[in-house]
Amino acid sequence: MAFDPASLVYDARGLIPVIAQDHRSDEVLMMAWMNAEAVARTLQSGRVTYWSRSRAAFWVKGESSGHVQRLIDLRVDCDRDCLLVRVEQTGPACHTNRPSCFYTAVRAGVEVELTQPENT
Repeated sequence: MAFDPASLVYDARGLIPVIAQDHRSDEVLMMAWMNAEAVARTLQSGRVTYWSRSRAAFWVKGESSGHVQRLIDLRVDCDRDCLLVRVEQTGPACHTNRPSCFYTAVRAGVEVELTQPENT
């Protein structure tokens, strides 16, 4: 059966949350948003394309930074309202130059910074 991005469940703004995961290490890299066109562009190009809510524009990951996400696998959750993109990540995934956006943990009620920014 052919996949149709319109078959996904989008929110009132026409967006669906997307978790990016490194396909080799399984590390969760980031969370962002896509609309149906971003899903279609990602599948067509193989370069992960998100929808920037702040800029109201498409955002091809790594277009300006060089920290590209190449699509390995796109997965749909059981309710069809969230996506997982397994990617080959070049460089850090986070705009803070860290490997993952999830670099802060809460341990015993205290925030702990787990990784420092990379020098790229």
